[in-house]
Amino acid sequence: MNKIIKRLPVTTTAIAVVFLLVQTFSDLYLPTLTAQLINQGIVPNNQTIIWQKGLIMLGFAVISFGGALINIYFAAKVSYGLGGELREALFKKITSFSQKEVDRFGSSSLITRNTNDVTQIQNLVEMGLKFLILAPLYLVGGIYFAYRLSPTLTLTFVSITPIILIVCWQIFRYTNPLFDKMQQKIDQLNLIFKEGLTGIKVIHAFNKEEVEYQRYQKENDSYTKLAIRSNTAFSFLMPFITLMLSLATLAITWLGAGMIGSGQLEIGTMMGVVSYAAQILMGVAILTMVLSSIPRGQISAKRVNEVLETENMIQDGKETLAEETTKMNQLTLDQVSFSYDGAEEKALAKISLAVQSGETLAIIGSTGSGKTTLVNLLDRLYDPSEGAIRLNEQKISRLSQENWHEQVSLVPQVNQLFFGTIRENLLIGNQQATDDELWTALTLAQAADFVLAQGGLDSAVEKNGGNFSGGQKQRLCLARAFVKQASIYLFDDSFSALDFKTDATIQKNMNAHLKQAIKIIVAQRITTVKNATKILVLNEGRMVGLGTHEELAETNSVYREIILSQEDKEAA
Repeated sequence: MNKIIKRLPVTTTAIAVVFLLVQTFSDLYLPTLTAQLINQGIVPNNQTIIWQKGLIMLGFAVISFGGALINIYFAAKVSYGLGGELREALFKKITSFSQKEVDRFGSSSLITRNTNDVTQIQNLVEMGLKFLILAPLYLVGGIYFAYRLSPTLTLTFVSITPIILIVCWQIFRYTNPLFDKMQQKIDQLNLIFKEGLTGIKVIHAFNKEEVEYQRYQKENDSYTKLAIRSNTAFSFLMPFITLMLSLATLAITWLGAGMIGSGQLEIGTMMGVVSYAAQILMGVAILTMVLSSIPRGQISAKRVNEVLETENMIQDGKETLAEETTKMNQLTLDQVSFSYDGAEEKALAKISLAVQSGETLAIIGSTGSGKTTLVNLLDRLYDPSEGAIRLNEQKISRLSQENWHEQVSLVPQVNQLFFGTIRENLLIGNQQATDDELWTALTLAQAADFVLAQGGLDSAVEKNGGNFSGGQKQRLCLARAFVKQASIYLFDDSFSALDFKTDATIQKNMNAHLKQAIKIIVAQRITTVKNATKILVLNEGRMVGLGTHEELAETNSVYREIILSQEDKEAA
């Protein structure tokens, strides 16, 4: 929490605290003025004192009201400003993560940390600036001013304060671990809910609605039980405090009545002490409310800091690509191996090859053979566990990620379009692209016709491209990649939703318009890869073949099996 507090703006926070002190002092002095008004004005019927003390009380009440308003404004400004700053910092940090960091936290947990956890911190800071200072001042100040009026009566309720604080501390210790578990349960609930939304078609298709409901209900019930346990503990606190201080007030009234009867105490003094007892009760109540937010705020701060302090596995290098890069390039994989965290087997093992500018490298293999993993290494979403990837003899791990990504244009396996317009989606590839360049890219991707039919470049794109078919989304993603003037184009199974004719036409367009670029295509269909300059055959993460279609068809058993399996499907 200390690291979060250091982010608070000093001046604005100080202003909030100063006006909180003004409010608190004004509130604390009012019961003393009330006692003086009764003892010196009402009892002897002195109208001058009544008006004098009454106007002073009114002045202090106005000052208290003004201080409270200004404190509320600046407290909100500080807390919500901190919330905005934390969300921006988290978003910036998360977007810098490699796939390894995203896998470590999980997307659902990152969403929870950027929303729920930041909100918990924001609420705690706001409550702290409004009440965390106010409560102890009410306690200490109330006791001080009450003691000045009557030490005997003050000791009556001072004696119960340690009991209340001990009970508060024990409840705090009990609930802190529960709040940690609650935040983890929220992560899990978000994960299940997200999977339910994204996989709704599969759930309906296999009649798994009840299964998913039971799965969600189980986690939700677990969360509910934790919430009930923690909130029940805090719910006990307020009645307990009310009971203790009510007993103290009763004792004050009983003792005070006896002292008034014997002439040892004035009635105004007793009323002032009772007022201070009420303020002390309010202080303890406020402290209880703030204490209920501290555990969740601390846990949330810990979770947010965990993300912000995570050291990225992929670090930017200090080298820059040589100026000749964009002319004639050679991409080399030298004994590249990679394994995922916790995996016993390597996802890729000792992959070595080279591909030149103007050449097309196709990658084919069975499901789980490591094709997408290799693309992720080339796009530097991961770094190799062993070996090196080089462009013109420069290791890409020694380059900044920005410098490397300027050279690479990617079409991922999952077609991702963003809410907005077609123009906005295409400009992601190149913000400076003209309309002519956008239409050229659409033509290369065989997407110009349906974009025209939709209404042109400014046609709407719904969330995740929901208003386009699978083939249309794939062609728009291809067009976005073509907009970028890159040295290397990566296509991760980016032709699977296309018919054979469209696939062949796009490949022909690529060969004609991307002559100087290195093109790497991951595909399942032989028709997509057969015209490539080189074909890499993967099997269980191992390189089992490299050559042209004709060479591999004659000499490579794995490649022949793929050909035969697809010929059998076509024959069927």
